[in-house]
Amino acid sequence: MKKTWFLPEQWDKFYAVLCSGASFSEAARVAGVSRNGAAYQWRKTGGMTLIMGIPGGLADPPTSVGTPGTGRLSLVERATIMVRLRDGKGHAEIGRELGRDRTVIWREVKRNTNPDGSYQADLAHVRAHQRAHRPKAFKLTAMNHDLLRFIEDALEDGWSPKLISLVLAKDYADDKSMQISHETIYQCLYVQSRGELRKDLYRYLSLSRPKRVSRENQHAGGRAKPYRDALKIASRPAEAEDRAVPGHWEGDLIIGAGGKSAIGTLVERSTRFTILLHLPERHTADAVAEAMINAMGDLPAHLRRSVTWDRGTEMSGYDRIQLELQAPVYFCDPHSPWQRGTNENTNRLLRHWFAKSTDLSGYTAEDLKTIQDKLNRRPRPTLDLQTPAQALNQMLQQAA
Repeated sequence: MKKTWFLPEQWDKFYAVLCSGASFSEAARVAGVSRNGAAYQWRKTGGMTLIMGIPGGLADPPTSVGTPGTGRLSLVERATIMVRLRDGKGHAEIGRELGRDRTVIWREVKRNTNPDGSYQADLAHVRAHQRAHRPKAFKLTAMNHDLLRFIEDALEDGWSPKLISLVLAKDYADDKSMQISHETIYQCLYVQSRGELRKDLYRYLSLSRPKRVSRENQHAGGRAKPYRDALKIASRPAEAEDRAVPGHWEGDLIIGAGGKSAIGTLVERSTRFTILLHLPERHTADAVAEAMINAMGDLPAHLRRSVTWDRGTEMSGYDRIQLELQAPVYFCDPHSPWQRGTNENTNRLLRHWFAKSTDLSGYTAEDLKTIQDKLNRRPRPTLDLQTPAQALNQMLQQAA
């Protein structure tokens, strides 16, 4: 028997009619597809529970198409995502068209893509509706001992809930039982009867609050700050403060004229060894994180124990840096650059080449490497006239 092929437009029509509350048979009739073909397609796309008989249809259809631009994606926005994905557009481009962050589009596609790899707006809208109000099984119970132990140990070591969540997702990518959101961890710490975490663990968070504070009440004007979960310099280990152990770095940006160009600087506290970060186009959080990871990623683990930085917007991607380098990032107190004095002193030396109020965008990566090498070959009285390069090389040989 000859197989009948139906057009993608017919299937979109079928899904739209069915998800609007019509019966399965009615949706197939309106779309002009066979009932058997519709049943096969429904199974292929991971179809949801249906009510059989009259009138039939979806067991739990959405009650609203939503309003574009509000907190949750609307059906209209999901339809735009569907069309643009079929046009080959990326998440960032779709996000710009909808006025949404690209991560919103990425999460939407990841959560609501069909088992066959396709994304269909009406099905995605139904799944989001059903997921929003179904009861969720709570994850942090005594039954998951390994996950509990990991989180408790990490909190005691000063990790933020967000960092814990990111590391678990990376290290246990194939084990959903060992993955958890940072919000769930906060719930366990601050809401009674939610999970089995020890209730005193909140003391290890950077703010040590026994109760959660809403974002609106946390800061004047209700603006969320990117460093509310960050590690404070006060929690940096003593070995970094007294320079007894190498591998603790301080960083900052040297800003060019009009704030339009910048060069990143990283200085190791024990040896004064300096790394210059090439930021040719911009100095956003993503650009700075990428440059730091590339520059420090090849260092041995014992020479990247921590990084200390100011609370500038260029470091709002610190979670990614911590995850990739496996090193905590500590932040100075507001308006306290003296807390990373090694870096401040080094930046003053670098002004010999990078004068204030000049355009820094003309320096190539090779130019920065030349200047970096010159500075690292300069003898330092604080190192008994050793050079930073010699001091660092000595550390590497001792480790070997």
